Amino acid sequence: MQVKRFPAPGETVLTGAYEWMPGGKGMNQAIAACRAGAKVAMVGCVGDDGFGTRALNALRREGVSTSGVTQSEDLPTGCATIFIDETGENQVVVAQGANGQVVAEQVPDDILGGNNVLLLQMELNESVNWPVLERAAKVGATTILNLAPAAQLPKEALQHLDYLILNRIEAEQIATKLGFAIDQDAMKLAHALAKNIGLTCIITLSGKGAVAATASKGWRVAAMPIEDVVDTTGAGDTWCGVFAAAIHNKIPLPDAMRRASVAGSLSVRAKGAQTAMPYIDDINEVLGQLPAAEEVNL
Repeated sequence: MQVKRFPAPGETVLTGAYEWMPGGKGMNQAIAACRAGAKVAMVGCVGDDGFGTRALNALRREGVSTSGVTQSEDLPTGCATIFIDETGENQVVVAQGANGQVVAEQVPDDILGGNNVLLLQMELNESVNWPVLERAAKVGATTILNLAPAAQLPKEALQHLDYLILNRIEAEQIATKLGFAIDQDAMKLAHALAKNIGLTCIITLSGKGAVAATASKGWRVAAMPIEDVVDTTGAGDTWCGVFAAAIHNKIPLPDAMRRASVAGSLSVRAKGAQTAMPYIDDINEVLGQLPAAEEVNL
C-alpha cells in the first residue's frame, strides 16, 4: 500500500488502492540469484491457495527449481503487508503461514555438495536452518546466512557459516546478543563480528553501500546513486541473491560486493521486490559506473 506517511499507533491512514505481488525473503533472493546467472533451487512451503499457486508459477517462470517446495494442507501461504511512504521507505509485517511447516529434511544431501552455495534467511522457524547449515558445512558447500529478520543465532551454528549478511540494526542486535561491544563505525562492527566468530561479516548500509570484513581484511563498496527512489522493498534481498550468485560463480569477494551493490541500487527504481529486480544484463550494463570495492586497513 502506498501512503503519504506511516500511521502513528492507533491512527488510520487512508490510501486509494493496493497491489499484491509475489514476495518473501527466500523467494526474492532465489529469483535475484537466478536473474544474476546462477542455477537455483528453492526450498520452502506454500498453502493450498491462490497466493501459493502464484508464487510457484513466478518461480518457475524465472527458471527456479521448485521440487523442494511443499504444500501445506492447513496453513495459508506466508504473506507480508508492506506500507511505502512518499520517500520510498517501507514498513513490513510478515505472517509466517505455511513457512512454519518447512522441515530440514526437504533439503536433500545431493544438493549440498562442495560446488554449491546454501543461502538461508530467517523467515522460517529458527530450528530448521541449523541442521541444514551443519550438513552443508560438513560436505563443503559455501554457506551464507542473511540474518533477517534478526533472531537468536546459536554459537554452534555460527561455526558452520562462511558469510553472515546483516543490515546495521541486525548487526547491532546480534553483537549485543553475543556480548560484543557496539561500535558506531560499521566497518569496526563487521570486523569485531568476523574476528570473534570466524567468518566473513557483511553489513549492508542501504544508500551508503556495504562493508565486509574478515579477521584480517576489510572492504567498503558504495551504492549507485539513484535519483528517483520508488520503493526500497526487496533491495536487501536483491543484494543477497546477487552476492550469492557471484560467490557461486567464483567471483572474488570485493567484486561480488560491487555486483550486489549495483543490483540492490537498481532494484529501488520500481514498485515491488521481484518486479524491480535487475537481470544480469542490466547489472553488466552499468557495472562500470560504480567504483571497485575499496580495501580498508583494519
